Amino acid sequence: MSEFRPVEGDFNVGEARFAIVVARWNGNITENLLKGALSALARHNVADEKIDVIRVPGAFELPATAMKIAEQGNVDAVITLGCVIRGGTPHFDYVCGECARGIGEVALVTGLPIAFGVLTTDDLQQSEDRSGDNDENKGVEAALTALEMVSLFAQLGD
Repeated sequence: MSEFRPVEGDFNVGEARFAIVVARWNGNITENLLKGALSALARHNVADEKIDVIRVPGAFELPATAMKIAEQGNVDAVITLGCVIRGGTPHFDYVCGECARGIGEVALVTGLPIAFGVLTTDDLQQSEDRSGDNDENKGVEAALTALEMVSLFAQLGD
């Protein structure tokens, strides 16, 4: 059996720069996601001056803003944070679908790590559970994903 060297990222990213794009819609939830993301980056020695926070109206605006930031070439990863809570109309499905599709497309088109930290929940309680000051905070998960992907991409090279 041949030996192989696994390639995987870690959370050591040196002087990498990050942009966090956060939706203002459901701001009580998204601000908690932002706190979680900032906390995770700080725990892994990313200095405040290496992080830009950009606010947009809602989740639908996240992909276009992530694309604009990625095209500028000033960051090593973009973290997108938002919250869409199901209501009584199909609006939820359209916003969630286009947000996820758009963020995925930005990652594929630009080749930049784009972390998806958008909650798509059935009710406010689910959103609160996933954005609290706890191990379930999806802002933390999105930031850790961005860190790991920056490290992985650095190992993979150009």
